[in-house]
Amino acid sequence: MPTRIRIRVGGAALACAAALPLASCAMASPTEVEAVSDRTSASCGLFFDDFDYGGPTDPALRDQGWNVRSWAGGPGVPGASWDADNVSFTEEGGDSVLRLTSTTDGTPAGTSQAELAFGEEKFHEGTYAAKVRFADTPVSGADGDTVLQTFYTITPLAHDNDPDYSELDFEYLPNSGWGAPAEAMYLTSYHTYQRDPWKADNTSDVVDRSFEGWRDLVVQVEDGLVRYYVDTHLMAEHGGKYYPSSPMSINFNQWFVDMSGHTGGPSTYVQDVDWVYHQQGESVAPEEVNRRVGGQRNAGVSRVDGVVPGGAC
Repeated sequence: MPTRIRIRVGGAALACAAALPLASCAMASPTEVEAVSDRTSASCGLFFDDFDYGGPTDPALRDQGWNVRSWAGGPGVPGASWDADNVSFTEEGGDSVLRLTSTTDGTPAGTSQAELAFGEEKFHEGTYAAKVRFADTPVSGADGDTVLQTFYTITPLAHDNDPDYSELDFEYLPNSGWGAPAEAMYLTSYHTYQRDPWKADNTSDVVDRSFEGWRDLVVQVEDGLVRYYVDTHLMAEHGGKYYPSSPMSINFNQWFVDMSGHTGGPSTYVQDVDWVYHQQGESVAPEEVNRRVGGQRNAGVSRVDGVVPGGAC
């Protein structure tokens, strides 16, 4: 049976990732190396979607469990809309791609955001991954808006300071925001929060650099630790009360933090997603994620959902 290698590294790798370009980082000497057998059933606990759909109203999209957002509310600018037409599917290099399009004219009424959300909270421990293209500039209009591009998992908040709340975020700000001076990636794990007045109980690592272009995002949730990777590089590690306590949904959205950076007429921003992957109950190395996704595509598989709530295959 083939094996993979799990490598646990010390803080040196994190320091490198925060200080240097990704291509310059060399992994620190491992403190632990463990061989782990691959699963015997390829679909046991596997969720994969290549986003090969005809549009936001394609029945197959809902059959797979996805909801295209069209309802009002946060996050984002109060009074802004979430429009189903902002979620589309296109093709690039022979691969199908999810596209989120968001537009603002600097007013809440003229702001339209985008979200694709999975309709069931059934993903917990294991590996989450997505290939996402972030953009530092709009496809039309003036640049400068505090737009936020995301890949995240979440449990609904039942009430303020709900102890069963969980959330894991990749959040990219190409035009500053939240105190960041310029481009920044926020890697955030939540314990809980209260809505009003806003108070978050979370921990976050911020990497101040551009992440424009296609990025492989991986988060491992295993043995009390959450590890965030970008392009195979370990960027953050969280644990303790910030470890997810409840099953979550998988989501992508693009929204505006506020209107402070807008100038001129309407500006339109695009975030693309090539694929999304989850393996239940297994910590899969980023390189192995790419190999497995390639295997699904080579086999002509567009989507599969073998995730069982509670973790029993």
